[in-house]
Amino acid sequence: MASKELTPEQSRELDELIAKARVAQKIIETYDQARVDRLCQAVAWAISNKKTFLKLVDMGIEESGLGDPVSRQGKRFKIRGILRDALRQKSVGVIEDLPEKGIAKYAKPVGLIASLVPTTNPDLTPGGQAVYGIKARDVIIFSPHPRSKKTTFESIRIMREALKKEGAPEDILQCITQPSIPMTQALMARSDLVIATGGRPMVKSAYSSGTPAYGSGAGNSTMVYDETADVAEACHNTMLSKTSDYGSGCSADGNIVVSDKIYDAVLAQLQTEGGYFASTEEREKLKKVMWDEEGHRLPETVAIAPQKLAEAAGFAIPADRKFIFVLGDGIGKEHFFSSEKLTTLLAVHKYEGRFENALDMVRQIYEVGGKGHSCGIYSFNDDHIHRLAMMAPVSRIMVRQPQSKANAGAANNGMPMTSSLGCGTWGGNIVSENICLKHYLNTTWVSRPIAVDMPSPEELFGDFYVPEMDQ
Repeated sequence: MASKELTPEQSRELDELIAKARVAQKIIETYDQARVDRLCQAVAWAISNKKTFLKLVDMGIEESGLGDPVSRQGKRFKIRGILRDALRQKSVGVIEDLPEKGIAKYAKPVGLIASLVPTTNPDLTPGGQAVYGIKARDVIIFSPHPRSKKTTFESIRIMREALKKEGAPEDILQCITQPSIPMTQALMARSDLVIATGGRPMVKSAYSSGTPAYGSGAGNSTMVYDETADVAEACHNTMLSKTSDYGSGCSADGNIVVSDKIYDAVLAQLQTEGGYFASTEEREKLKKVMWDEEGHRLPETVAIAPQKLAEAAGFAIPADRKFIFVLGDGIGKEHFFSSEKLTTLLAVHKYEGRFENALDMVRQIYEVGGKGHSCGIYSFNDDHIHRLAMMAPVSRIMVRQPQSKANAGAANNGMPMTSSLGCGTWGGNIVSENICLKHYLNTTWVSRPIAVDMPSPEELFGDFYVPEMDQ
């Protein structure tokens, strides 16, 4: 059992990291907009150029044993998207002016950020957060997951080099070298803001630290295919989402709810897209290696290739298969395939008749888990899209897009680019949006007097207003 106290070495390291961060903080706070923008470009290029990022991908997968070396390479474009969003916004001085309201807003740094890095993104998370943090003139100390700490440390080292070449303090970005639960807890308690990207225990710890924190929630991404869906497009996008980094992301399609009118075509097309259609017997074998008897997800089969997943379950699938799909055996806590999977496996659920039946199934799935995170729909019926949006207890809904690639921002949608997804009070988070630049900033509102803006009592209260009672 891990000690709840820091070792003397850890205590010294943390004191040194924080002392250096505070010195660097006082320097970066003096930089103007052009200076911070150039530093954002420098660190983003240093970590997201193809040669460097591919080395980090290989290092991270070798170190953690998790993820797909091919699809993970594409995550470098997320850092570039974050840079795009950051460069298009102001973060020094007046960032918004509303003369009609007499309001001007000034951006200020939040200070020292403690960043909790997940084992599945030891390169992307530091890269993206470094861009936003520098843009906001913050300093960051990263706490890596022990399973991928070397990769995270190397990612920070690369970006520190870029800062040094630009004549900026390297200690704007630092990384814990001796990660542990007590070390992370101590860091969070002594920081100004915590950004926790990762599993539920990590997020709960962040919220218990006594420091303001942004966290993410658990996923159970569900896609609705109504009768108007383009089956080929929908199945292709689901394949892209399900296979991205071996389904390690909370945004990866876990369930699809399919209209009976296109159900057979979808089953066939999923196989065309590289899916292996598991039999009822194989489904039961998969259940035994993916969950324990109480429905807790087993770590051994998280984020692994479908061939390895099948092998763990005791059967074999062809080498060209990209993911496995099973027919849902029901929805509810006792039906494990309706919960989050975090690997290369998908559950298919059929709904009969009216679209309301699809909505009922979606409601039931989110009672199992994943409230607050995301869902999506393949439909050209705006009424169906609207009804799902009105009902679904999620923070983001993707329309005709591969969920795991679109939720956190894409070049062809308007979602803010990020590696951290807030899930609102549904998911135990304070925000129900993508964590982006504005969350790395404090804002000072300056208010000047304007003409009186107050409607008459009759306008305010309508039929409820009784003049005699207001004299």
